[in-house]
Amino acid sequence: MGVQEILVVIFVTLFCFQTPVLSFWNLTCNPNDFQALQDFMAGLSTKVGGWGNDFSSDCCKWPGITCNSSSSLGLNDYIDTYRVVKLELPSKRIYGKLSESLGNLVQLRTLNLSHNFFKASLPISVFHLPNLELLDLSFNDISGPIPVAIDLPSIQSIDISENILNDTLPASICINSDHLRILNLGVNYLSGSLPPDLGSCKSLQDLRLDMNDLTGGISESLVRLQMLAQLRIQGNKLSGPLSKVVGNLSNLIYLDISSNWFSGTIPDIFDSLGRLQFFIAHSNNFSGQIPPSLSNSPTISLLNVRNNLLESTIHLNCSAMTNLVSLDLGSNRFDGPIPSNLPACRHLNNVNFARNNLSGQIPESFKNFHTLSYLSISNSSISNLSSALHILQQCQNLTTLVLTMNFLDEKLPADPSLRFEKLKVLILANSQLTGSIPQWLSSSSNLQLLDISWNHLEGTIPDWFGYFRHLFYLDISNNSLTGDIPRSITRLESLIDGKISVEEQSPDFPLFIKRNISARGLQYNQVWSLPPTLEFRNNNLSGPIWAEFGNLKSLHVLDLGFNSLSGPIPSTLSNMTSLETLDLSHNKLSGTIPPSLVQLSFLSKFSVADNQLEGAIPTGGQFMTFPNSSFQGNNLCGFHALTCPLDSNPEEVDSGPTGKSSRVELELDGVYVGIAVGFVFGIICFIGTDKYVWTWKF
Repeated sequence: MGVQEILVVIFVTLFCFQTPVLSFWNLTCNPNDFQALQDFMAGLSTKVGGWGNDFSSDCCKWPGITCNSSSSLGLNDYIDTYRVVKLELPSKRIYGKLSESLGNLVQLRTLNLSHNFFKASLPISVFHLPNLELLDLSFNDISGPIPVAIDLPSIQSIDISENILNDTLPASICINSDHLRILNLGVNYLSGSLPPDLGSCKSLQDLRLDMNDLTGGISESLVRLQMLAQLRIQGNKLSGPLSKVVGNLSNLIYLDISSNWFSGTIPDIFDSLGRLQFFIAHSNNFSGQIPPSLSNSPTISLLNVRNNLLESTIHLNCSAMTNLVSLDLGSNRFDGPIPSNLPACRHLNNVNFARNNLSGQIPESFKNFHTLSYLSISNSSISNLSSALHILQQCQNLTTLVLTMNFLDEKLPADPSLRFEKLKVLILANSQLTGSIPQWLSSSSNLQLLDISWNHLEGTIPDWFGYFRHLFYLDISNNSLTGDIPRSITRLESLIDGKISVEEQSPDFPLFIKRNISARGLQYNQVWSLPPTLEFRNNNLSGPIWAEFGNLKSLHVLDLGFNSLSGPIPSTLSNMTSLETLDLSHNKLSGTIPPSLVQLSFLSKFSVADNQLEGAIPTGGQFMTFPNSSFQGNNLCGFHALTCPLDSNPEEVDSGPTGKSSRVELELDGVYVGIAVGFVFGIICFIGTDKYVWTWKF
């Protein structure tokens, strides 16, 4: 065949395929899909960037839209077009309603509109999409019930968590949904009991119904969920005994039933849960002992049964519990000694025994507890603090030590050989300890939180406190400390630059910050959630309030109340721009309240009561919200106290040697004249213009 013949064959071939090739490259969005998206847009209050005819008449080119050709989907359409298979617009700050038109996207496989601001109810049509595999509408403001009739034969994952859904779980949610693997309806307002038809979701691996208002018990039908790996039903109102049917869920890895009303004993079913790693059952009404199959489980990594009614001595088989990492038995009725075999749990690093009836001493075996990182034994009856510290200092990885309300009336050891170089959190409060702040603490250079409040400690505040680079929470209140506040405190780096670094997540062990002797206290479950704080309240401290406190721009709480501090209130305190609480009450402070303090826009609690202050109370900012009690016991006047004199002759007012009262009253006269002029001017404007509405805000 000659060259000319070959060229003819190539030309004819290209001509024959020209029309299909051009047709493929010119495929556009199917008209039905285009109209469905147009109707969806019509229900939105905000525009979606890159959507609409102004951008492109081909909806397949819109951001968040994925299309496949009809032929690739196996459709026998007369004209090959692109069909919308994915609609993904998460976290786009979209406001509006979900349109029923979404149900016309019949080839849709993925619908992800999570983390937006959609309101109103769920469109019924979406729950009849024959090809939908993933539905994610989580983190919106969708309300109303879940549609009763559900027919999603291809669905694999449903996530409508973090909304405002109410009513009951529909029984049809698992009918004709043989491929459903993930069902997340957590953090809503769903009520009623767990429907028996949940057992029909035989492919279900992850079931999350947490933080709702569900009642009743665990349905017996759950035994059919043999693929289930995660069951999270915490934060409901489920009650009664924990059903033994849970023991048949042999693939279960994560079980969270916390914060419900379950009662009775924990069933002895854990030997059949051969893959279970996380058992979280805190804040229920379980009683009795830890079942043997649980205290011998070789797979359990996290065991949390805090805040129940469990009792007896603590028996754990550490030879068997080879994977145990975190153990929380706090707030129960356990008694007897601290188990001495815990160091044999070779991966155990988090232990919480707080708020039980434990007694005795820290076991000598804890010298070899080298994996221990977090230890809380607060609110018990442990004794011999000196022995405890000498033993625990040998725990090479100890970072958090909470020993509050133990060692009553003992002396805080001053042994200079004590060293806790890795310690980041030390809470040794409310134990009536005597002695002084020990020098050995200075070697704990990684300290971030130190609470030794509510003791009987004497002496001065050591200057080396100011050299802790990471310290952001210091509570030495309610002791008998004397002397000046060291100026070095105003150089705490983490309170100046705000670089508070908690390198690893602390376990979910509550820390209770006690504000007064009768209060229950504030609970913080993470160290990093505590506000940056300096609590020096109720000591015998004297001297001035340093002007350099203004350097602490990241400080949230400064409480110097109930001391004998003297001198003026520094105006530089207004530089503490993050301050939320400032208590200087019950001291011997003199002078005026600096007007610059009105610049503290986050200040919500303020008191200078019972000092020797005089003059006008600043107005504006947060000062208009503070009660009269914040200023009582002084010689102050103004908005919160006695009206500052207007008709007094300044020369006749006894101003003392400095003449401060005269100047204050003259300044107040100018303020009131300014207010009067402004008021008259405003009335004139109001009379002249009737289109304005005045609103008086307090």
